[in-house]
Amino acid sequence: MNNMQALTRPRKLTAGDRVVVVAPSGPVDKDLLDAGCEILSAWGLEVTLAPHVADQHERVAYLAGSDEARASDLQQAWCDPSVAAIFCARGGYGAQRMMDMVDWSAVAAAEPKVFAGFSDITALHEAFANCVGVATLHAPMVAVDSFVYDAATSEHLRRTLFEPESVLTLSSPTAQTIANGGGGPVAGVTVGGCVSLLTSELATPTGRPNLHGGILLLEQVGEKAYRLDRDLTHMLRTGWLDGVVGVVLGSWHDCEPMDDVVVERLGDLGVPIISRFGFGHGDSTQTMPLGVSVTLDPGAATLTLDTPALS
Repeated sequence: MNNMQALTRPRKLTAGDRVVVVAPSGPVDKDLLDAGCEILSAWGLEVTLAPHVADQHERVAYLAGSDEARASDLQQAWCDPSVAAIFCARGGYGAQRMMDMVDWSAVAAAEPKVFAGFSDITALHEAFANCVGVATLHAPMVAVDSFVYDAATSEHLRRTLFEPESVLTLSSPTAQTIANGGGGPVAGVTVGGCVSLLTSELATPTGRPNLHGGILLLEQVGEKAYRLDRDLTHMLRTGWLDGVVGVVLGSWHDCEPMDDVVVERLGDLGVPIISRFGFGHGDSTQTMPLGVSVTLDPGAATLTLDTPALS
């Protein structure tokens, strides 16, 4: 079985680049959206809102417009050669409903560009990895509190976008190794996101069969310990975790304590597990590149990128 390969890295951003904000999942708070777009504009970016960002589904209030509209916004932005990056406005729920309405062959034929988001956007990260072969950013979204109100969060994303060579080593003051594995550093390719979305993607056309050679990044929000146990158990039973070489845990915001559950379920994999790495839901978060080659050092509790996240 072949190891997971690093994906094509989009180019880094420069002042003057045109970027588009999309809403693939839930409805967007206008005040937060405006504030987030002001931050992007202050970085020198030309910010455009996709046509349906402000929409709300006519029947179900938890969706930002119709599935067709959300899919169209994403595909049009990606296939527009004048666009350098796509930023998701927020998560919530809904990305999976529109996944099969996207023409992934057309998306794959277009020039790679930055794609950033997290939470429900995890499903789209998987699709861009498996259907397009492009590295993406598990990153704060434009219309969420952490991006708008936490300077460290927005600054880490800015550096990743414009100065990716300055963020080759990722860690957190709270990071700690909770399983040593073999004790030494391991090399692999980053994959992951929100646990429930990764589980929901199994056996779908946009999911992947296993994580052979992958370093799995996991986070979640508002979850019970037994539900995380169920997700991890399902991943194990399907064989999806076969060949994974390391695990890095981000935030468990508003969750029950999760570290013991992870070690109890995944400890037998014999791979290093680092906890409290500071990405995902919460008041502050760091940007984590997906689809890039890294070295996980359980001794130092760090992830070191082989190359910058963006080219």
